[in-house]
Amino acid sequence: MKLTTKGRYAVTAMLDLALHNEGEPVSLAEISERQDISLSYLEQLFSKLRRAGLVVSMRGPGGGYQLSGDPAKIAIADIIAAVDESVDATRCGGLGDCQGNKRCLTHDLWSDLSNQIRLFLSEITLADMTARAEVKETAQRQKQKIEFLSSVPH
Repeated sequence: MKLTTKGRYAVTAMLDLALHNEGEPVSLAEISERQDISLSYLEQLFSKLRRAGLVVSMRGPGGGYQLSGDPAKIAIADIIAAVDESVDATRCGGLGDCQGNKRCLTHDLWSDLSNQIRLFLSEITLADMTARAEVKETAQRQKQKIEFLSSVPH
């Protein structure tokens, strides 16, 4: 089982948005710069996140994205699902046809693991993540790096 880049980047970008959402929209260019994620990739992800109702977009100068609701009500599992990501540890995608169209010996084990991962991720919200000291420290370090780089003459 592997969470792909799509799911990881979506969670990272949404966490960045939650950390920097101070009443003003956050541009994807800012998220791209802080998180070192391609702007075009973020545009694809945020299109899906918007369709899922997790973010709202603001057009025009000073535009960008904001969370559509309370970060305490946005679960990490919702973000992953919004970008069509799956956390399935089975080889068969949960269908039970892992070995010659029949259930393999370990199907229930991997299926149970998948359920535990989904449960774990649905119990953690963006608010939970933004409250973590390590997350705050990392966000501060990223902010300082961007501020330093923008102050250096080119």
